Amino acid sequence: MSFRKDFVWGGATASYQVEGAAYEDGKGLNIWDVFCKDGGHTYENHTGDVACDQYHRYKEDVALMKEMGLGAYRFSLSWARILPEGTGKVNPKGLAYYDNLINALLDKGIEPYITLYHWDLPYELHKRGGWLNPESPKWFYEYAKVVAEHFSDRVTNFFTLNEPQCTVGLGYQTGEHAPGLRVGAADYFRIWHNVLMAHGRAAEALREFSVRDVKIGMAPCGALYMPATDAPEDIEAARKATFGLMNPTIGDCSWDVALCCDPVYLGQYPEDILTQFGQFFPKVTPEEMALISRPLDFYGQNIYNAVTVKADENGNPVRVKRRAGFPQTAMSWPVTPECLYWAPKFLYERYRKPFFVTENGMASHDWIGLDGKVHDSSRVDFMHRYLRELRRAAEDGVDVRGYFAWSVMDNFEWAYGYSERFGMVYVDYETQERTLKDSAYFYRDVIAVNGENL
Repeated sequence: MSFRKDFVWGGATASYQVEGAAYEDGKGLNIWDVFCKDGGHTYENHTGDVACDQYHRYKEDVALMKEMGLGAYRFSLSWARILPEGTGKVNPKGLAYYDNLINALLDKGIEPYITLYHWDLPYELHKRGGWLNPESPKWFYEYAKVVAEHFSDRVTNFFTLNEPQCTVGLGYQTGEHAPGLRVGAADYFRIWHNVLMAHGRAAEALREFSVRDVKIGMAPCGALYMPATDAPEDIEAARKATFGLMNPTIGDCSWDVALCCDPVYLGQYPEDILTQFGQFFPKVTPEEMALISRPLDFYGQNIYNAVTVKADENGNPVRVKRRAGFPQTAMSWPVTPECLYWAPKFLYERYRKPFFVTENGMASHDWIGLDGKVHDSSRVDFMHRYLRELRRAAEDGVDVRGYFAWSVMDNFEWAYGYSERFGMVYVDYETQERTLKDSAYFYRDVIAVNGENL
């Protein structure tokens, strides 16, 4: 047994990271447009104004995806491109761009997977309080309604939010991401609650206004843990760490998987969060919890690495120190392939939904060689090791439905600007020339045999 015969092999990007055309065709400002212009927030003050210029080069990019053998493309919509002020008047040129992209994908036999929100809140809504405004779930509902009515005739699969942990934690707690705020505890948990209610309202709109049946999920991230050994007590310690607070701090809450996913999939906030921080929580009504936990069709998770833990004498998780010289990516993220076995296993056990890896990949030091090619051997090895572990999870009973490599192409890497390269396609940002890397060809070969060569 290996991957399902209908396994979805895809790649992913996000609108602000690849589209460019930041001020064209009626698009409104988003918080990243403004955040990058402030200066000092991104590497060498890089912006996404041009990025990979996919807005103008989508046909070329779709052709490259076809060459890579991708069966699916997960991309996010720019809310401000569709609704320049976040609500109200719709921008027909924004809809037309996504129409063209979706039609080009379908023409090549590539299934579009739409993410409604990947961190780029319309700036006009930010000026009204952004995610702290209690009206924000209604704004998101209105946006999702437009998307459902316009695109659901051709698009079946939708993710509401990408990594709400980063939206809240990096955007409003550390200030590393747009809008660059550092709010207090009460505002922090209010924002979390509003974001999760917005997810629920979006799911509601997609069900209500789609012209055919659609499938809906979410794409969170979070701190993940794996056991030091196969001993039952270490496995249980890793499971406990994955769904509990390792440290009782607001910062740790931002990466707590259960804080984001228990309300959505289990209909309740985790007990340890409420015990530690309940005094800061807004009053949560049963109606609000019912909204947040509207039934979904699948579970997505962005997975890059995990922390190894073992059980102490009381069965509690204790971090295991990494050995000297532990492998790491160009961004100094640890390379832990086993996380693509343990994370899907733990998450599927808890939430019992068909499972997608919605992002997985690595930053590598890539450049075009003297032979005109990009030999990203570290990424090839990374993908090989991680995908073997995902196959092991599938063989062990996890209902794994698909894998989206991050990323289809090098792009604007948020606070890191263009200093980090995650793509399977190399992008020369001065000429916008694209070059397939060795990893693109490796992935093509994996897809061709449904992972039987791993």
